[in-house]
Amino acid sequence: MPCRHRRTHTHTHTPTHTFILAPHLILAVPVNDLLDRASQRSDKMHSLSTLLTQEMDSHFPPYGRMQMPRPADCHTSALQTPNDKEQALQVSESDLMSLARSLLQAWVDPLAVLSTSAITLPHPSKSSISSKIQELQEHSKSLGDGLDILSGKMGPSAQAISFLPYTGGTDLGQDRVTILNKFNFLLSCLRRDSHKIDSFLKVLRCRAAKLQPELC
Repeated sequence: MPCRHRRTHTHTHTPTHTFILAPHLILAVPVNDLLDRASQRSDKMHSLSTLLTQEMDSHFPPYGRMQMPRPADCHTSALQTPNDKEQALQVSESDLMSLARSLLQAWVDPLAVLSTSAITLPHPSKSSISSKIQELQEHSKSLGDGLDILSGKMGPSAQAISFLPYTGGTDLGQDRVTILNKFNFLLSCLRRDSHKIDSFLKVLRCRAAKLQPELC
């Protein structure tokens, strides 16, 4: 799915209160409202992953770019997903929710690796990068909790999760170029998957609002 790059020069940390409600209150919230909140959270995740890739690119050695693995090497590539909005509109609501949850779950471990590695990353903006990754983890956890509730309202098919193990390990390497290369590759995969999650949830929100497909 095509995604736009937006350059942003300032970044503020915002509290992650979107899904922090008592369980009995959340269950009473209409699906439309829950999908609105989920879409806001997924949009924030994709924005952060985009900012991170831009920040990394600002000091990424050109020869390191040539060594970058292909997108097909991302650990989530085995999951069959719609390639664009038109295809996503043909997929059932339950399957879209299952895909979004599967992708989100697949990033729990890699995000932890990125968070740990960012502390000692050989990059002049490592403090800013580390802060954004921590914020991403918070958004991911909050979104996951919200999607658990939403999927419970949608039935068994929506609750199914495809297991997509991350086998890259916790060590990104010893030399500067290798570390930056692997870190940047993980971020590029995250950016791609966060865009998919955001797109799927926006299609679900659109359907819940009963909008015409061309308005989605």
